[in-house]
Amino acid sequence: MADAAHQSTKWIMRAGYGARGVIYIIVGGLALTAALRGGDAKGTKGALATLQDEPMGLTLLWCIAVGLAAYMIWRIVNAALDLEDHGTDAKGIFARLCTAATGVIHGAIGLSVAGLARGGAADDSGARDWTAQVMQMPMGPTLVALAAAVLVAAGVYYARKGVTGSYRSHLSNAPFTQRAQPVLTFGLVVHGAMLALVGMSLGFAALHADPSDAGGIGQALDTLRTLAWGRFLLAGAGLGLLGFAVYNLVEAAYRVIPHISGPDVTTLADEMA
Repeated sequence: MADAAHQSTKWIMRAGYGARGVIYIIVGGLALTAALRGGDAKGTKGALATLQDEPMGLTLLWCIAVGLAAYMIWRIVNAALDLEDHGTDAKGIFARLCTAATGVIHGAIGLSVAGLARGGAADDSGARDWTAQVMQMPMGPTLVALAAAVLVAAGVYYARKGVTGSYRSHLSNAPFTQRAQPVLTFGLVVHGAMLALVGMSLGFAALHADPSDAGGIGQALDTLRTLAWGRFLLAGAGLGLLGFAVYNLVEAAYRVIPHISGPDVTTLADEMA
């Protein structure tokens, strides 16, 4: 029974990371296309909305929504059962709470994707909308500032994960994972930079008490376009987000879960030690 539960958990995890991979293939691909051919770069919802009019697009949207729900389940189960051995000290509890929180966030994104699959509106104003709602609450600007700090910290975390190569301890050692490391590193660093830019936009919104300053990935990509050498920066961001898509797909296939994979699995970190 335990083995069956473990196998089910593995497939739920794979579905979740696979869904994230597909999302960033679309977002990164559209950003790269915008850099090369012109047009607007799109955030997550806007990019996924392009599937609404494509053959089998609605089916793919439903698959992504289900995959994100699977990711939510995986992260919550992972946190509750401590499948990755974070421990029960203060640092471990914090890591597990963050793991569960990211699951809930992706579950909310999954609901948004399901709305698109049902023919919902296609726009990237979500960050501004929820920022405006939070601003109206008691201590609203403070809460938005806190969210900004969390996003910037998450961006630093992902970038550091790529630069230091700490992700290697979660991936099994295989010829493909060995060859893919430069792509994975680049993808993690760029994704971290995008999250930091989103966090900074929320920070400006909190500072000015103006929700219109808030923006998501789409606005971050547009910000890059306005800078010197903007099209090259946008193209680099698009390639980086495609790299992050590869990272998620590699996670789906090669992630090592200590309580499930067993002690005999060799990770990339073990190979380089």
